[in-house]
Amino acid sequence: MQRKGNRIRASDRSLVVRSITLRLTVLFLGILLLLNIPALLHTDWNRFSLLHEGSIKLTVTPYMVVSVMAAALVCGVASFLYARYCPDKIKQLCHRQKLSRMILENGWYESEQSQDSGFFKDLPASRSKEKITHFPKVYYRLDNGLIHILAEITLGKYQDQLLHLEKKLETGLYCELVSKELKDSFVEYILLYDTIANRITIDEVRAENGSLKLMANVWWEYDKLPHMLIAGGTGGGKTYFILTIIEALLRTNAKMYVLDPKNADLADLSAVMPEVYYRKEEITDCIDRFYEGMMERSETMKQLEGYKTGENYAYLGLPPYFLIFDEYVAFMEMLTTKENAAVLNKLKQIVMLGRQAGYFLILACQRPDAKYLGDGIRDQFNFRVALGRMSELGYSMMFGEVDKDFFLKQIRGRGYVDVGTSVISEFYTPLVPKGHDFLKDIGKLMQNRQDGQAACEAKAAGTD
Repeated sequence: MQRKGNRIRASDRSLVVRSITLRLTVLFLGILLLLNIPALLHTDWNRFSLLHEGSIKLTVTPYMVVSVMAAALVCGVASFLYARYCPDKIKQLCHRQKLSRMILENGWYESEQSQDSGFFKDLPASRSKEKITHFPKVYYRLDNGLIHILAEITLGKYQDQLLHLEKKLETGLYCELVSKELKDSFVEYILLYDTIANRITIDEVRAENGSLKLMANVWWEYDKLPHMLIAGGTGGGKTYFILTIIEALLRTNAKMYVLDPKNADLADLSAVMPEVYYRKEEITDCIDRFYEGMMERSETMKQLEGYKTGENYAYLGLPPYFLIFDEYVAFMEMLTTKENAAVLNKLKQIVMLGRQAGYFLILACQRPDAKYLGDGIRDQFNFRVALGRMSELGYSMMFGEVDKDFFLKQIRGRGYVDVGTSVISEFYTPLVPKGHDFLKDIGKLMQNRQDGQAACEAKAAGTD
């Protein structure tokens, strides 16, 4: 029971009111008894009677009124504190009530009609009463911000409904599906509860062991699921997100190439870091060098001492390389048909072969049109993020044809993500504090990196 959680029952249709009423009633009576203990102890219960000459007689004293008011006040304060400090407990009750009502209102249970004679058993039955004979086994559990819902699969007539609950659960519980697993006799839905609470700040973004942390529960595992595709219109937070990624990767030994064909915000990085390009010829040349570097490393890796079949660049202690390409579609529209085909061919080779050698592509555009991401290249981007306002066509280009409802919230940096598991969930980019200067911080990181390299070279020269 602890592993599965609380079972959802038909009586849970009014769980919130019932639970709160029961708890407050017990608390109210308990406080009332405590305040009236002296009076209760001095009462002669042998002579006590509420009836006097056939009618109820109860003497109300000022102290009784005060005690009732005090008990009511304690209940009010307890309710406020419970709502303030235990919101998850109340939310769990609401969720269980909604699940019970979902089953009841959709008729996913079996019942039979029985005659109800009411209080007087001798009278003929005046109405029929529904008696539930089978209620599906559904369990609810909230653990570490994740909602686990298990539904038993019994090959019954409601099996199809229980196997496809994700849309109802996401919209009804206001959560985002993280995974869906079919286990022995059960299907388990795991949903992220209160997604925005898992948003992190830019200081918490870190890259380690081939993974980049972007939310409290979202990591881009670029060593296992390489290449990132970012889509989003103006004002969606795309540029800040890319700058956040660059700043986090600079804290590692990663090498980066930044391309900004529109000569916008990313092009300003040329003042503080190398390998930043915005002219068409320079961009094309950079893509060629990045591709050639990948092919060269793929060959030289096998010659290195310690090489082992099946292991990647990190096993040999080599740094990863990232090609960060903003406004990709805008750049492709600048090229001739021949140039377009050449660039697309190089990028296709990078996304197909780059993982083993440690060469990764981060592609950003307003909409990933199939015209410039054809021949299956789009399917090779395992981590996909759609930020800001997008059309249904844009979402289908980004994630394919999926049975999911997308909602717009006026929150900068909000969108949807597929981390490579084919499960689309709500996403929030790391928070950037007001006044944060990316150029200044990236410049410091580059300077620290150069100082470290100079120190290593000086030490090596001294050793020689």
